Amino acid sequence: MSELPPRLARLKFRAWHRGTREADYMIGCFFDRFHQAWSEEDIRWFEDLLEEEDVDVMAWALGTQIVPERFQGALMERMKLLDYVEIPR
Repeated sequence: MSELPPRLARLKFRAWHRGTREADYMIGCFFDRFHQAWSEEDIRWFEDLLEEEDVDVMAWALGTQIVPERFQGALMERMKLLDYVEIPR
């Protein structure tokens, strides 16, 4: 596995250090699974998403709260599938 560029390495760290295990798995696994295919616009979207509260991000992904317009789109729809979450046993 190759080393991530500094910007993506910071995003990976932030995605995996959210403060709750549930958010770590949801947001961290999402980053791990999909970041390789992201455009510059997608990376900015994820950077903005990381500024939001974990409870809100999780509620949007679980469909229990309406997703704000600025986060609506293909990436959030992908996040809502939750099939990327892998919890080690």
